Amino acid sequence: MEFELTEGQLLDIANNFLEKIETGLKSDNTEIKALPSYIQPQKKGLKGDAVVLDLGGTNCRAAVVSVDGDHITVGKVVERDITEMKNSDFSEEDLYESQLNLINQLHDLPGGLPLGYCFSYPAVSLRNGDAELIKWVKGVNIANMEGKPVGKPLLDYFNKKTDYGFQKIAVVNDTITSLFAGLKNSGYDAYIGLIVGTGTNMATFYPSGYISKLKGEKSFANETPINLESGNFFPPHLTVFDDDVDRNSDNPGIQRFEKAVSGMYLGQIFRAAAPDAGFKGEIDAADLSRMINHPGNYEKKHVELAYCIYERSAKLVAASLAGLIKSLHNINPSIFSIHIMAEGSLFWSTLNQGQMTYSEIVKTYLDKIITELGLGKKEVVISKMENANLIGAAIAVINLIR
Repeated sequence: MEFELTEGQLLDIANNFLEKIETGLKSDNTEIKALPSYIQPQKKGLKGDAVVLDLGGTNCRAAVVSVDGDHITVGKVVERDITEMKNSDFSEEDLYESQLNLINQLHDLPGGLPLGYCFSYPAVSLRNGDAELIKWVKGVNIANMEGKPVGKPLLDYFNKKTDYGFQKIAVVNDTITSLFAGLKNSGYDAYIGLIVGTGTNMATFYPSGYISKLKGEKSFANETPINLESGNFFPPHLTVFDDDVDRNSDNPGIQRFEKAVSGMYLGQIFRAAAPDAGFKGEIDAADLSRMINHPGNYEKKHVELAYCIYERSAKLVAASLAGLIKSLHNINPSIFSIHIMAEGSLFWSTLNQGQMTYSEIVKTYLDKIITELGLGKKEVVISKMENANLIGAAIAVINLIR
């Protein structure tokens, strides 16, 4: 079937991803952007409180998070869907107002706290802890925000409209927050943050001296968090159906890995490969999972196709993770234990008993590809944490003000 990937093709994808990471660590404006985050987390003894916002796709959450060393408390979490972000007339001020309405639901909010903002869109970290939006994705295209800071206008709006007196803001990618949250699981040689949900991305720590484009940054030593923006990876061995989805998207030519992997696009791939299936309206990864879990309600060929697309997505993630681990191994071959903090509804989706779930497919093929790449024995642990994005955003902004 068109969506099957051979062992050799998976190795090609892993090595191609590795090469493009290396290019991104040397230069700006490359396919894998490898964006440095200028917040280097204190790994032990961090203490403080923060208000946090998590804008993931079109869902937004808010909470107060308290950090006291290894003890982290997440207060009441409030959330709302902001699907209207995709409307053409939705404005920057509409976005700020929607998020302020959410924060106002945090009753008895203390004044003067810092604001941690998990912002799940491609952005370049700035040295003051803010971030500059590169490009809207996931069907969102709010005018006059691309190429500008994300945090300061939001902070100014909140402080103008309320008396909360937010003192500082840190804007971090959702993959970076997952990476930071993973540090709670201490004792590993390397850490990776992974998102596979509506979109997809990866992050890890690199020795600052290895990042050529950071040379001359005297204030940065030890390790620097790197947001790969891996959704823009253009892997080899995609299909004509992937080309069709890309051609008909609102951002043709970019985010090819995301369009082959993430929950937002898997239904579109299915429709491109089976235009005769008769599905009306939009379909996504959840619809494919439903087909796989209820095969009696659909034609056998369509159920098999749905699983092949689901399985291929997981294999592509496994291959790219293997390429990233090879990159880390090339710097330090003694790396043995690797912790992956994985977030996203697709990654943790479940299937009927007896069928390999998404996370199981990723782990199985990741171990195989690591062996085939000749990296020796590696212990890879994939885990999840409730409220990882909120915790990671709090860690980011508390580090910024310490």
